[in-house]
Amino acid sequence: MKPLSIVLISCLLFLGCKQVSKSIDETFATTDTVAGKEVEKRNTEPLKNTQPDVREIINTALEKHATVLSEHHPEGKTIAFLTDTNALKNAEGAMRKLPQYAGKEIFIYATLYFYNDGTINVMLQHPENPKYIDAYEFRDNKWSDPRPIQLSVHDDIKGRLVSLNKTSFINAAKVTEIYNKKAQEIEGAKPLSSTYISIWNNQVRWFPTTINGSREKYAIQFNEDGSLKSFQQD
Repeated sequence: MKPLSIVLISCLLFLGCKQVSKSIDETFATTDTVAGKEVEKRNTEPLKNTQPDVREIINTALEKHATVLSEHHPEGKTIAFLTDTNALKNAEGAMRKLPQYAGKEIFIYATLYFYNDGTINVMLQHPENPKYIDAYEFRDNKWSDPRPIQLSVHDDIKGRLVSLNKTSFINAAKVTEIYNKKAQEIEGAKPLSSTYISIWNNQVRWFPTTINGSREKYAIQFNEDGSLKSFQQD
């Protein structure tokens, strides 16, 4: 990809944060706003063959979007959901019991967000038509009705799917516990108020991937099961 294209993608993604913030006030949406309207529409065929630096630009934009979204989940309402394995298990169990997915395998599309106030936002492949994607929100211990997501013909739906059978909501607790423990060792670093996964090439990547202190910055990577992969100072 030419340097100019990289600059354009970066600019569009970063400018999109203001758009996201506005749209959240208008709807309950998080997942489809972040992925469906900003990142997902740039998931074209050429993107699958991009160089690593372009992928990092997109991942950085995802983290910035997540920061914007987390501002709409104030800490005052925290219930320590991110480390409550029983609550996470119950949320996953409730998803598996959705009547429209009875007897069907559930596939997560693109992103899955967990917030410490007990909210989850996710996009799922439609149970009947694999070309369709629906957004769901988990709030007050129950899942919302599906909301259709508008997709482009360029969206790589197959490459952005992962089966719920290959991941687990409790992995969010693993990520949170590891991240928070590392953050305690870094001056000025804050504990997580949200964590999320991004799916590329049918692989799960956990975010955030950085811990920012007042004097230092660290890169942190997790395995798909939420265990620590790497941790080093930038």
